[in-house]
Amino acid sequence: MNIIETDGLCKQYGAALRVSHLNLRVPEGSVYGFLGPNGAGKSTTLKMLLGLVRPTAGNIRVLGKSMDGANRLSVLRQVGSLIESPSYYGHLTGEENLRIVQTLRDVPEKDIREVLEIVRLEGQRDKKVAHYSLGMKQRLGLAAALLGYPKLLILDEPTNGLDPAGIQEMRELICGLPERFGMTVVVSSHLLSEIDQMADHVAIIREGELVFQDSLSALHSRSRHHLALRTTNNPVARLLMAEKEISCHEEEGYLILPILADEDAARLTVFFAERRLGLLRLEERQKSLEDIFLELTGKAASL
Repeated sequence: MNIIETDGLCKQYGAALRVSHLNLRVPEGSVYGFLGPNGAGKSTTLKMLLGLVRPTAGNIRVLGKSMDGANRLSVLRQVGSLIESPSYYGHLTGEENLRIVQTLRDVPEKDIREVLEIVRLEGQRDKKVAHYSLGMKQRLGLAAALLGYPKLLILDEPTNGLDPAGIQEMRELICGLPERFGMTVVVSSHLLSEIDQMADHVAIIREGELVFQDSLSALHSRSRHHLALRTTNNPVARLLMAEKEISCHEEEGYLILPILADEDAARLTVFFAERRLGLLRLEERQKSLEDIFLELTGKAASL
């Protein structure tokens, strides 16, 4: 079952189409990474999923129900979210802030103590939020989203502004939610390294358009090994490899060809030498996930 499905989802502001015909499929029980450069339309999309922004076109189904006026409140009772940055009353303590959310959501009072323990803020419950660090405020926002133990949790850039220790802590919290509480988590980021360590399914958008959606393992499978070689005469080398039925193409002065067994690579170098073609360099390469991300989102995009 897909806990979120969108069909042809669009959002237009004036003449600018910020989100263009998105067809998202979020499997139940997954950590779904929503990835793209800054300004790609991630936050706009998440706001539409929550009913905070009205779509220009398209359909949204959350938890098996259409996200419309008739179903919005019943759906949102089963959804927790942290969009952009957490909201809080600085003059109140962490526990008092959560009590307000608990009252508004009409969830059991015992949830407050439990979610504070989950996000490791139980020792700071009586401290005013104005005196919290940025990481503590982010964790308090996550605690508020967890009240009532929703089936779906939507987090927009939850590691933004955190130091490395805070990022690691937030990542561990998010990764444990599906197994501990049966939640589905949608987490957006512009950092591939973050999504790579959290998600099991990934969607990548560029300028509002979906350019990839599949499992994380499928994204990794694009990172295939290949050989790169440079000779004293690449055009002649291409002709010689065509004789051997070895496919190749040229990139930045190198001939790119599939991985060969060691003995086949050795025979190729001897074949070149016999025809007085000098081999200047032969190396094995693997496309990194960052390279794949840049290819999908455009090399000029902001990371």
